[in-house]
Amino acid sequence: MIVSHDVDGPVEGPVVVLLHSSVCDRRMWEPQWQPLMEAGFRVVRMDFRTCGESPAGQAPYSDAGDVRDLLDHLGAHRASLVGSSYGGRIALQVAALHPERVASLLLLCPGRPGHVPSAELRKFGAAEDVFLDAGDLAGAAGFNAQTWLGPDADAGAHALVRAMQLRNFEIALAVTESHELPESPVDLAAVAAPTLVVGGAHDHPDFRGIAAELPGLVPGAEHVELPWAGHLPSLERPAETTRLMLEFLPTA
Repeated sequence: MIVSHDVDGPVEGPVVVLLHSSVCDRRMWEPQWQPLMEAGFRVVRMDFRTCGESPAGQAPYSDAGDVRDLLDHLGAHRASLVGSSYGGRIALQVAALHPERVASLLLLCPGRPGHVPSAELRKFGAAEDVFLDAGDLAGAAGFNAQTWLGPDADAGAHALVRAMQLRNFEIALAVTESHELPESPVDLAAVAAPTLVVGGAHDHPDFRGIAAELPGLVPGAEHVELPWAGHLPSLERPAETTRLMLEFLPTA
């Protein structure tokens, strides 16, 4: 199955694939969609399984495999990957497993394959579970928006994250049998693409730490921390994040 996705922009343009955070879906990239196309990119955004318009898998799958399969479906041998949070974790997997397919990596407050959550991050998960166990999906969605959006996020960003997270909860909690394959270990030293890792000064310590440590794990990776950002900078200061993307992504 090819996951739900959008693709637009010049057919011969360099391909950039936008991979969303697990609290969001592909709608999180709406502010970047048109500017990237106007800059000449062939822009692709997809929904991971149980997010947005992608249903649960009915056969064994992995999210990294879904990205690869989507590239094959689109006839794109190489693409730049932009990943937010969980999307960054998947982008790293794709780049390590298929380095010849990835032209560049831009990671916004990414997760990392193999990262062990801290006690503080597990505490967040336990607090989220209180809402979910009570059947209060809207409360859980609001809790996530409040936790993961930084201080510059406006009311529209909060409303969008609540809506995206609520839908993800509704789909995921209806799944009776998971077909997701266990995450395979990857060697981040195998990543060959130019890589920029972006952290947020207001982000959770786990993710600030991941962003800071990745240059020591990914050859040639660079790290910058945005002093204004929380965990979802593309929604907090969309125009500023778009400029950062356009400055980094290769145009040929």
